[in-house]
Amino acid sequence: MEYVSRVPRPPLDGLIDDLYYLEGARPYARLTLPASPAAFLIVNLGAPFRIRAGTDVETAEYADGCVVTTPTRAFEFGYPLRTRSVGVHFKPWGLAPFLPMPAAELCDRPVTVEQVWGRPAVAELRDRLATAEGPHEMLTLLEEELTRRLGEAAGLGLVRHTSRIIAATSGAVAIDDLRVSAGVSSTHLAQRFKELIGVTPKRLARTYRFAATVLSINPAEPIDWADLAGGAGYFDQAHFGHEFRAFTGLTPTRYVEVRRRFLREHPGHVLDGWPLPTD
Repeated sequence: MEYVSRVPRPPLDGLIDDLYYLEGARPYARLTLPASPAAFLIVNLGAPFRIRAGTDVETAEYADGCVVTTPTRAFEFGYPLRTRSVGVHFKPWGLAPFLPMPAAELCDRPVTVEQVWGRPAVAELRDRLATAEGPHEMLTLLEEELTRRLGEAAGLGLVRHTSRIIAATSGAVAIDDLRVSAGVSSTHLAQRFKELIGVTPKRLARTYRFAATVLSINPAEPIDWADLAGGAGYFDQAHFGHEFRAFTGLTPTRYVEVRRRFLREHPGHVLDGWPLPTD
């Protein structure tokens, strides 16, 4: 599988972690993407893929791609035999200037790119991407499209500043301290976060803490779960286990089994780390 990525130029670099190109045979028919402190956009250039946003939601098909604000639950992706797409990994606040609606309206509700940017615009973009000479030209075209669509988002400075503090502390910060530092009420701060990120500051902090903890796990080595939970600031191992199931749909031990399976069956694969095999 080919994976090419790069950080965009300013001002997009303040909103986006990276632009990427992905093409090749799927490692598994289905992959689970645990909740993470990031939003993303996928422009699909191959056969449709499917997303199930939680066990209580029906699977939906996406032909042109999808837009996802910061999720609070694991998403299951069903891929065709071969996949081809370009996409954007946004910082939690980074998607807001490209949305015509509040981010909260899309929380845990993936939508098509067409629903956000309109059918004619998306069709034209996909045509230009499909005829580009290679991944680097495709990423340049995507960056130009994003720059052209960059809009204003009221309260973005406040949300970006506060979110960066949350990120820098891996979620280990008192939300009331954030409010005092920002000089706004807790209600105002929560409203701005929901409008621009889709979740409250408290929820974003939980997601950062969980992501930092899980990404520190080396599945190839023995794991002291009690020590890991305590070091991450969880009340006890039971609390950590509850968070694990809420964010991944798996128990901690099952998560490690799945990671080890991926490492064993696909060593060095570009998708190793966060997506998890479902089959």
